Amino acid sequence: MPNVPHPHLAALDPEGRLYNEDLAPSTERHWHSYNYFAVWMSAIHNIGTYTFVAGMFALGLTAWQVLLSLAIGITVLYFGLLLAGRMGVETGVPFPVMARLSFGIWGANLPALVRAVIAIAWYGIQTYLASLAVVVLLLRIDPGLSAWQERSFLGLSLLGWACFLLLWLLQMFVVTRGMEAVRRFQDWAGPLIWVVMLGMAVWLFSQANWHLPMNRSVQPVKGGAPLAVIGGAFLLVATYATMMLNYCDFTRFGKDKKAVRFGTFWGIPVNFVAFAAVSVATTVGALTVFGETITDPALIIAKVPNTAVLVVGAVMFIIATVGVNVVLNFVSPAYDLANIWPKKITFKRGGLISAVLALVVMPWKLYSSPVVVNYFLGGLGALLGPLFGILAVDYFLVRRGHIVLDDLYRVDEGGAYHYSRGVNRTAIAVFVPTATVSAIIALVPAFSSAAPFSWPLGVVLSGVAYHWAMRRSAASTRQVAVSRTIAPQTVDALD
Repeated sequence: MPNVPHPHLAALDPEGRLYNEDLAPSTERHWHSYNYFAVWMSAIHNIGTYTFVAGMFALGLTAWQVLLSLAIGITVLYFGLLLAGRMGVETGVPFPVMARLSFGIWGANLPALVRAVIAIAWYGIQTYLASLAVVVLLLRIDPGLSAWQERSFLGLSLLGWACFLLLWLLQMFVVTRGMEAVRRFQDWAGPLIWVVMLGMAVWLFSQANWHLPMNRSVQPVKGGAPLAVIGGAFLLVATYATMMLNYCDFTRFGKDKKAVRFGTFWGIPVNFVAFAAVSVATTVGALTVFGETITDPALIIAKVPNTAVLVVGAVMFIIATVGVNVVLNFVSPAYDLANIWPKKITFKRGGLISAVLALVVMPWKLYSSPVVVNYFLGGLGALLGPLFGILAVDYFLVRRGHIVLDDLYRVDEGGAYHYSRGVNRTAIAVFVPTATVSAIIALVPAFSSAAPFSWPLGVVLSGVAYHWAMRRSAASTRQVAVSRTIAPQTVDALD
């Protein structure tokens, strides 16, 4: 679904430094409620969500406490996504262009690159994790393939390479065909995992003699159950904080305000709570039947004494992993990289570059390194709270939704978002210290008890500081005043 060209925007940027058709406000708006419902099924129905739920039992929580924690986190996530979704519906622009409002036309590359690096790394890691399921499946079907496991190249077995490249190419087939191909894929990929999850839950329930001890815990909870429940809730929010930043990449294609609002409602509060409940029941069932907390549902399927069931379950988990990878880890870097050099990099080329980089970084090595996963990716993840705080406060409180869309693509100094040489120094001055605080709390062992709260703390600190600083910055006040003298250039907005 190509976007309709905007000749007047191209005229504002004749050298293509800020504009291409993929970054322009969307004019083709065909996404319905089900499309957004399916987006969240693809994002949620995956091994990572199950692993997160199972991991909460390791904290010492009971099943009921885990459900309460998830319900709180899902509620916070839902309202945050409504704000992010509204920005996309009202402007029709993708995340890196949206970031130009608060960071400036050139400064927007900072939040875009932070989001892109996180997505590219996890794109590779998720592809690698899905390939492991393919390896298990192939070895179950043909044990003779184990000989391919004995030879390796660059730290990955030959069979592992074959499976990784298979999934890498499968995803490339989907994502290089644009956002409409992404929409069509996730429309059916997300619902598939419900089949295997419900089947697995029923099987475990039967093996447990139709009784699941929901009050059972693995170990005594440390620091008190209430703190662990709230901490788990915000860990869930932080897990999907990337999507909260770039949800406008999807909502910009919404047919109308109701499509986004209803689709998000059914996808998050309704669907997520239901999937969380099934994941909790499955975890408790595995604990009851096998005497241990199994964090990988593929390992539960492997215990089913039926090869046909194993094949079907593994294939569905593979499709689900591809689905979450496309939604969470592909769309954003495709736009983010296009924003760096719009004249040469389109959405499809940005996606191709992202996929190649995800292969080059050898994700199996990244995943096997606690330093990389915990400190590098964890540190970058801690920056998402301050970024969201700045963007949301700027849009809703500082500008109150008054946006000059044309000036988002205007390179001369007369644009409302040019600031100082294209960079809003106020946003940078707020982001750096608040992001540092968030990263310290998230990563320094001395603050481990407060680590789950690094995301909300980053949102509050950056939001309050940015609002205060913008009201006192003469240059920034001038930019806001320019925005408010022009009627909001928006489409039908969420209420």
